[in-house]
Amino acid sequence: VQLQASGGGLVQTGDLLTLSCKVTGLNLDYYALSWFRQAPEKQREGVSTVSSLDGSTYYAESVKGRFTISSDNAKNTVYLQMNSLKPEDTAVYYCAARWDTFYSNSYSYTVTDEYDYWGQGTLVTVSS
Repeated sequence: VQLQASGGGLVQTGDLLTLSCKVTGLNLDYYALSWFRQAPEKQREGVSTVSSLDGSTYYAESVKGRFTISSDNAKNTVYLQMNSLKPEDTAVYYCAARWDTFYSNSYSYTVTDEYDYWGQGTLVTVSS
């Protein structure tokens, strides 16, 4: 199993950036896919999730209305489109996969221990 994140970079406030995460070795029909981020000296936090059960999407309050998660199961890839970027969005972004169940909810999708597989991270830096 491999999750390969890409698309990070240095951008300016207000710019747009799209991250990609190519997943190999997993059937995405059964796995929720999420993006997490970790800023320097901060804990890793959940940013967004797309559920495999019904395609529902979840967002952290700090990114609602600016970020959009999507998945292309034919390509085994999940995307995170990030609009109106702010300096506080600066972080290493990780994609992650977990077995999805009907007991999953918006909170459980943010729990890092629930995840089975992680990508290596891609750095997003937003300059002011």
